[in-house]
Amino acid sequence: MKNDMNALIHLPDLLFIQWCDAEFGINRGVYNTIDSWFYQKGVKEITQRRKYILKFSQSLNQYCDKRAKIKFGPGGLIGCLNNYWKVFIESGLKQNA
Repeated sequence: MKNDMNALIHLPDLLFIQWCDAEFGINRGVYNTIDSWFYQKGVKEITQRRKYILKFSQSLNQYCDKRAKIKFGPGGLIGCLNNYWKVFIESGLKQNA
C-alpha cells in the first residue's frame, strides 16, 4: 500500500471514505455496506475494521481495472465479501488484517 496503513486507519471518517473513493473507487454507500458487513461479522474495533476494509479493497483491485470504479451487480458486493471472508479469514490467510 502506498500510504502508511497506520496513518490511514486513524483518519477522520470523511477523509478515510474520500481516500477509499479516490484509491479504490468505492463510494460512501458501498463503504458503509462493507463497514457494516465486517461489524456484523464481529469486527467491532473501528481501526481493525478499517484494516479489513483496506485489505478487502486491495484484493478487489487485483481483479479489476485500476482505472475504473469497482462496480457490483445485485448481490455482488456481499458475494465478494463472503468470498473474501472464506478465503482470507476462515482459511487462516489473514493478510495481516
